[in-house]
Amino acid sequence: MKKIVLFIIGLMTLMACQQKQEQKKAGFIVQVSLGGWHRPDYTAEQIIGRIDTVSQLIPVQKVIIGWSQDKDIYRQVAEYLHNKNIRMLLWLPVFAETEEVCDNTPAVDLWGQVPSNYDLAAGEDFRFNCPTDPKNIVNIVHLYDSLFSDCGFDGVFLDRIRTQSFVSGVNGVLGCGCPLCVEHFAAEGVDIEAVKAEYQAKGDAFFSVSEYSPSQPLHFENPVAAAFFKAKGHIVSTSVAAVADSLRSRGLEVGMDLYAPFMAPFVGQDYTILTQHADFIKPMLYRQTFAPAGMGFEYDLLRKSVPGATGYPAIQMDVDFLHSQLDAMEPYACGKYPGIEINYKEVVAPTSPEYVSESLEAVLSHQFDGAVLSWNIMRAPLSHLEPLKPLKQ
Repeated sequence: MKKIVLFIIGLMTLMACQQKQEQKKAGFIVQVSLGGWHRPDYTAEQIIGRIDTVSQLIPVQKVIIGWSQDKDIYRQVAEYLHNKNIRMLLWLPVFAETEEVCDNTPAVDLWGQVPSNYDLAAGEDFRFNCPTDPKNIVNIVHLYDSLFSDCGFDGVFLDRIRTQSFVSGVNGVLGCGCPLCVEHFAAEGVDIEAVKAEYQAKGDAFFSVSEYSPSQPLHFENPVAAAFFKAKGHIVSTSVAAVADSLRSRGLEVGMDLYAPFMAPFVGQDYTILTQHADFIKPMLYRQTFAPAGMGFEYDLLRKSVPGATGYPAIQMDVDFLHSQLDAMEPYACGKYPGIEINYKEVVAPTSPEYVSESLEAVLSHQFDGAVLSWNIMRAPLSHLEPLKPLKQ
């Protein structure tokens, strides 16, 4: 009898260990960019064909797709994905790219001017809207309800949940300064007139930091700057949380597109707040992207915009730096799927199979939930998919 009991205990322990190992097995999310709001760049057949190819190489858990208004594409893709037990999430921009379908209030800098745009491609103008105007927040939820709620989506992936970055210079990050946002800053104990005066008096030194560490929060030397960016993170992220909570109340899974931790404070992304309202986050850990959200691209713009600021060393966008950003993700309790770029575009994203393999190895070594293959699986050369083969085993 004792042997039987020991055998059962041993069997149960083995099963528990196997279950634990299976739970740790990484899953993958792929993104399909359809272009702008109108004519989609791909047909349902093309999308299904590419996802089918990728899913034979890796365990695809979810597909993020958008943001065209073509319902037929989503319905056809949803039917295919659900038959494969793969979830489909709508790729939905929040504070930018919605001007064509919504009447939104634009964000302004602290001096009341609309920061310049960054035109990457059709449907990607990067003109940002005020994060506190209730109309802008309601518009986003209404977009889902009116255009996409009957297309078979299991969730929503929130993109552009920030303010402008150093793409627009200093004016891009010193905002929003509309009357509504000024009131929100005042509620956080920040006087915007005092912020403007301090910046005008100190210039680049307003942005100086101390105790720099890529895996730790930035420490601004100027207490006015520190208070401003802390309040900005609260204001922007609380508005994002309101959108996320509205969508989650509809039974939808919510994912969030985030800047890398070392740049997030400048664009109003407070990881502590956001991760409490997301089912998963996707920090954009792009080392080979020379466009908004690319880590080296954004950091170089920061240093060029405020050359007199101290505390910003030269950074090599190597694997060690990638690990520093992965380390910074560790404390947060929601699902974690770091995003690495796997698509190829000359000049903008000159990736290679070696780069994909190196990045994936680093990401998977942190034992997170998985990774997001960004930002358009339709533009990933077949050679870039070769490193994925061993991951199916």
